Amino acid sequence: MWQRSVCVGLLALALGYLCLLGPELPHSALRHLSDSLLGTLRRARSLEDRMVTAWQAAIVRPARPWARVAVGVNTCVDVVLSGVKLLEALGLEPGDGKNHAVLNSRQDLKEAFAHFMEKGAAAERFFSDAESFHHIARTASEHPGAQLYVGGNAALIGQKLATNPELKVLLCGPVGPKLHDLLDDNVVVPPESMQERDEFHLILEYQAGEEWGQVRAPNANRFIFSHDLSNGALNMLEVFVSSLDEFQPDLVVLSGLHMMEGQSKEMRQRRLMEAVASISDIPTDIPIHLELASMTDQDFMGNIMHQQVFPLVNSIGLNEQELLFLTQSASGPHASLTSWNGVPDVGIVSDILFWILKEHGKTVERASDLTRIHFHTLAYHILVTVDGQWGNQVAAVAAGARAAGTQACATETIDTNKVFLKAPLEFVTSQIEAPSKISLNPDEPVVHWHREGISFYFTPVLVCKDPVRTVGLGDAISAEGLLYSELYPQ
Repeated sequence: MWQRSVCVGLLALALGYLCLLGPELPHSALRHLSDSLLGTLRRARSLEDRMVTAWQAAIVRPARPWARVAVGVNTCVDVVLSGVKLLEALGLEPGDGKNHAVLNSRQDLKEAFAHFMEKGAAAERFFSDAESFHHIARTASEHPGAQLYVGGNAALIGQKLATNPELKVLLCGPVGPKLHDLLDDNVVVPPESMQERDEFHLILEYQAGEEWGQVRAPNANRFIFSHDLSNGALNMLEVFVSSLDEFQPDLVVLSGLHMMEGQSKEMRQRRLMEAVASISDIPTDIPIHLELASMTDQDFMGNIMHQQVFPLVNSIGLNEQELLFLTQSASGPHASLTSWNGVPDVGIVSDILFWILKEHGKTVERASDLTRIHFHTLAYHILVTVDGQWGNQVAAVAAGARAAGTQACATETIDTNKVFLKAPLEFVTSQIEAPSKISLNPDEPVVHWHREGISFYFTPVLVCKDPVRTVGLGDAISAEGLLYSELYPQ
């Protein structure tokens, strides 16, 4: 960093010396040398500094912002602590990783944590044994390093939106006394949504390079698990929908469908049908954003995507794990890819996003409301919209990326000394069709391209070197992107 400062200082002195010599130099030569030195000065600034400056210019409020947003339906209290330290406190020894769709024992927990820590990937699982879970939860909450936070996608999105004082936020979900104390004063909770006990979720975090036995994390992330019956049955969905008549929101944000995976297949299918009926009762002039989360049952994801939920919502938020699982569940493009190798390939990601909107989004022939997808991964974000439906998406994707950098580092603004650029500086826009090759310009970090009536907005993320807290990043990103988005009247 000091070398760059010295370089900038010397260049500034050289430029001043040129100005003193100005009368003795030809005007054209002076202008050429000045432009050259100014260009060098600009390049001497870090890529991160240049990106932050460009984002600041790009992030503008929409012409018609939301005034009232209703959010539901999964809420809880997050117990956040080091995953390795909790497993050590439970007396669990390091071992080989193994994926488990449902955790039935401490052994399953140990194996699943190691599996995802080695990949550096986020995951969320249901713990089936209530007695064992409550013992683990007690150990976790009493650990000296444990912290308690607002949890659940809906509560996290509502809490993030509530930081905007001009926005009125309704939050509906199983809200116990501890969660109610943690919520922002700007969040309205319907009385029917209150319950005597909180639902607790355990968030096991790990840092980049952290080791547990033979496992070494390639980047910071977290593993989430719970024995959450209220959210698992979407108990508050009907209460949520019925509360909309009085609240009269401009936007509805829905999450928590993934929590139903802990139910039996029959119960899950019945509850999903009831959820679809409830969502269908929301007036069609109120846009709905669906926030997805980690899932393991391909049939369940297929039901949500095909005839069930996707056609009823206007917007979707998801990360790289959910995107890959989604295309695998429906035999979409690149479905044979078993996992991402490092930073997800932009061309592959854009192929899958394009397919979702082409196959399940709004068209003249198809009765679907889906017109927007906000994809977020550690290194970059892509917002994809059907043309003519959404406005201010350059600002929206930039705002989401900025939120990732500030929240992970727990800073008010992005501190460029604490972040780094991990996104590829060059990429192709498709791995299927004849692609465009794009070189990233940090002075114009939001890249825009079209594909058959669908617009793509790409921007890198400035990744926190030493993240303070990774949980809730996706929810904060989606909330911020929605805050700056505008749905055009149809």
